[in-house]
Amino acid sequence: MRDAVRQAAPARSTRGLRHWLRKLHLWLGLSLGTVYALVALSGSVLALQGPLLRAMHPELDAHALPDAAQQAAVIERIAREWAPQGLRSADLPDADLPVWQLYFDGGVRRYLDPASGELLLTRTPDNDALLALRDWHTHLLAGHAGETWLGVIGWFSLFMLVSGVVLWWPGRGRFLAHLKPHTQPPVRRWLSWHRSFGALSLPLLLLVTLTGTLMIYHGGTRLALRTLFLDAPEPPQPAIIAPHDAPIDWPAVLAAAHQALPDATLGRISLPGERDGRVTLRARMPGEWNPTGRSMIWIDPYRARVLGTVDATRADTGVQVNNAIYALHAGTTGPLWRTLVIVSGLLPPFFLVTGFLFWRARTKRRG
Repeated sequence: MRDAVRQAAPARSTRGLRHWLRKLHLWLGLSLGTVYALVALSGSVLALQGPLLRAMHPELDAHALPDAAQQAAVIERIAREWAPQGLRSADLPDADLPVWQLYFDGGVRRYLDPASGELLLTRTPDNDALLALRDWHTHLLAGHAGETWLGVIGWFSLFMLVSGVVLWWPGRGRFLAHLKPHTQPPVRRWLSWHRSFGALSLPLLLLVTLTGTLMIYHGGTRLALRTLFLDAPEPPQPAIIAPHDAPIDWPAVLAAAHQALPDATLGRISLPGERDGRVTLRARMPGEWNPTGRSMIWIDPYRARVLGTVDATRADTGVQVNNAIYALHAGTTGPLWRTLVIVSGLLPPFFLVTGFLFWRARTKRRG
């Protein structure tokens, strides 16, 4: 008799735990899950932002890429005209977007003709749907506070994904049977669709959600990965140099950058500022997933002398894992992975709708 009581106690405890886990999963899904679904859906759209941008603004497409002399001339013009107006950095033209893309504070972007540097387009979050959608996806339209809340929502979303599979877990011998979707009655239909698709898509959703959440804590994430993989200490960046008014030989600066990492494609340039006279370039080595590249080149522009380089493909394991986070989240590793990322953004809205329909059908049945 006492043995039976002892066996019944853990069973009741397990059922009680599952009961509260089920309630927590339900109410988190119907509240924070709504924001998670909308953020994920915006991510699916942003995975296609390159083609969408060119379709919305044909003036950015069908340009020939500039030669070395044209690149140098446009950079000189950018330094003269746009650097005093708060320019942060500029992307060089490439095959995907064959124009100069300039970044300014407040999310403002300007696009220049690749050969002449003439202004083609100005985009701001106030007048451009894609930039507004990006601001929602990365900051919930609320700046730094929104980014903080997005991190909290990310962790709760990961909890919902894991708890959903825990609640679904069928035990031995019943795995395939529990994956079967049902059509009737409505309560069973919505629950089976919600759980079955959730279980099948869990690895994809966990990876995309986790990488997005880790990007919010990029400094801590990089440090944690370096510690986890026992990376060697990172070498310090080259020392800042004082800016001055000496003329810059931009063809020589670009030639020095190409010589520093001959196999790399130059992706983004940051010009000398009020406190730092260096030119900093991001470059993409063969094999890198990030479209702009994570390799770095620092140049003294007044003497066209390379101050230092970083080849991202030779980085320690922790750094390389950290560098892969954005590419995995944004779907920039290739067409197949981009398709999977787009699909992953459609799944949370599906789970939100099926979870709500299950809850409503169950409530009606009980009533």
